[in-house]
Amino acid sequence: MDALDRKILTELQLDGRLTVTELAARVQLSVSPCHRRLRDLEREGAIRGYRAVVDPSAVGLNFETLVFVTLRWEDPDTVTAFEEAVAAIPHVLQAQRLFGEPDYLLRVATTDLPAFQQLYDRQLARLPGVQRLTSTLVMKNVVDDRPLP
Repeated sequence: MDALDRKILTELQLDGRLTVTELAARVQLSVSPCHRRLRDLEREGAIRGYRAVVDPSAVGLNFETLVFVTLRWEDPDTVTAFEEAVAAIPHVLQAQRLFGEPDYLLRVATTDLPAFQQLYDRQLARLPGVQRLTSTLVMKNVVDDRPLP
């Protein structure tokens, strides 16, 4: 990946709806080579996809929580079962496995506190292998959805 590929990625992170012609102009390249580089970046997996970034509050998800999860056991079967169950919960926007304590960090969005409590009681607390859940509320997103450098 060279500097021109990085410029293409930067521009697309800022505006994923650019046409190839607009993208080529922004990175100062003619359309055909820009299109070829774009296809290569997609094929190589540097570009994983395109999507709209939706404001959670616009769809009624005004309550965001970070949930720290400690598993009782960390054997492969428990980890797999936990990760598959977490992936099936739509309100879990992001799930990361961590080194050390806790084992996982979940980013959860719901409409409000009662909805989070219901999700917590009915789904999160019942995830396979969970020993402890610790939650903290997100007061404000200071840096959110920043393009990669």
